[in-house]
Amino acid sequence: MTKPVVLIAEELSPATIDALGPDFDVRHVDGTDRPALLSALTDAHAVLVRSATKIDAEAIAAAPVLKVVARAGVGLDNVDIKAATAAGVMVVNAPTSNIISAAELTVGHVLSLARRIPAAHASLAQGLWKRSSFTGTELFEKTIGIIGLGRIGALIAARLQAFDMRVIAYDPYVTATRAQQLGVQLVSLDELLEQSDFVTIHMPKTPETTGMIGAEQLRRMKKTAYVINVARGGLIDEVALFDALTSGEIAGAGLDVFSTEPPAEDGPARRLLDLPNVVVTPHLGASTEEAQEKAGVSVARSVKLALEGDLVPDAVNVAGGAIDPFVRPGIALVEMLGQFFSGLADSALSSLDIEVRGELAEYDVSVYRLAALKGIFSRIVSETVSYVNAPLFAEQRGVETRLIVESDSPMYRNITILRGTLADGSTLEVAGTLAGTRMVPKVVGINGYEIEVPIETHHLVMRYADRPGIVAIYGQKLGEAGINIAGLQVARPDATGRALSVLTVDSPVPDAILGAMREAVNADLFRQIEIVES
Repeated sequence: MTKPVVLIAEELSPATIDALGPDFDVRHVDGTDRPALLSALTDAHAVLVRSATKIDAEAIAAAPVLKVVARAGVGLDNVDIKAATAAGVMVVNAPTSNIISAAELTVGHVLSLARRIPAAHASLAQGLWKRSSFTGTELFEKTIGIIGLGRIGALIAARLQAFDMRVIAYDPYVTATRAQQLGVQLVSLDELLEQSDFVTIHMPKTPETTGMIGAEQLRRMKKTAYVINVARGGLIDEVALFDALTSGEIAGAGLDVFSTEPPAEDGPARRLLDLPNVVVTPHLGASTEEAQEKAGVSVARSVKLALEGDLVPDAVNVAGGAIDPFVRPGIALVEMLGQFFSGLADSALSSLDIEVRGELAEYDVSVYRLAALKGIFSRIVSETVSYVNAPLFAEQRGVETRLIVESDSPMYRNITILRGTLADGSTLEVAGTLAGTRMVPKVVGINGYEIEVPIETHHLVMRYADRPGIVAIYGQKLGEAGINIAGLQVARPDATGRALSVLTVDSPVPDAILGAMREAVNADLFRQIEIVES
């Protein structure tokens, strides 16, 4: 029997090859040699890459028997996930491989800034002996503010507590109980910025978090404070950061990531590299031997599972494995409902019920619990979320989950409901189904309001006192901004007389327009929700 072909397109550790075992025909190719790569892909069942090999639509088209693309690392910028999904090719990565390395690099930036280590080294390397020019500051009894208390944030908290630092954090999705377990005080973002001597950011990059540290936030920081970004380029507004550093609004910055990598000669990040109060590294968060080996071994195991037909926990686009074909289409729907749920939540999630009703009750739908958690946490944490780590994120935050399966479904053939209790005591419910022969994913209920909205990329959800002319008001605001409304559903008012509108728009709505719309309709709920395809 012919062995499946596994193509190694970049240098990986020997442990990676060992993890694959003897059941595969392992071949090697230089992934940066495009013609050689395309030729080698013609009979490959799996391909393993790092960051230099581009697996785009052309590469996937050249691989007719390809089953899985494995990225030995976290980022997937060099893999066309949409093209892979369309071709039925699974994409896997190693979402937990670099968390310790990223946390340790963050601590390295904190120490480098506090003791001015890079500048002192450069001076001494030039033959100068200027001890008085490099007076630093102790970390002892200083305050570190962590924006994003996920797994990396928690690791940083533990490490800097060993320096007897006071640790505070901002994370609207972490409960007070979880923070207490970590020995961290939860505060608002403004309080964190005003109190911290060091600020480090560990958030996912989304439309909501891009530029979340801008001119206004930097002005709130102490003049003696430092800001560090080892998470995602673009979370800090680089123009505003340059102005704050050169005007003395803050003392310095440590940067491992940039909005454009490498920084363009004429880009805003390039100016930061020349400042004496900035410590920079070229995106080294995962650049340790241990992280690289963990990544290689992790994806090798995923490749083995995929080619053997088992469930692949680290698949980022499809679950794979032994899932009934009747169940499989609902996985993407439930992930989208999770993102919708997360976008509507006002505070941290305490408990979650995943309720599946209808004909699906006859099947094993346990993967829907994983899909719901993956969707919810993909918009909350900075790490890549997969089927294997989503339950860990829930456990770390003290979120209790239940899967409820019932055959009774009066209105729909099948319906999935996410029903959660939030930390502030409120409840949130989002329901969805697959409609028609094309199985279009739709939201069919929000907090008791009955709607039927196809899930697209850009949505606005608002609740307000029902009265004539409201639709015209927000329609005019969007029209003046040149934003097209692709769809609109208004649910009938509830007992309080409040109506719920769900809009589908063709592009993201700027914050200024959102604020004007909310004020104009006097909405007590107003959210922009961006749905990202897995």
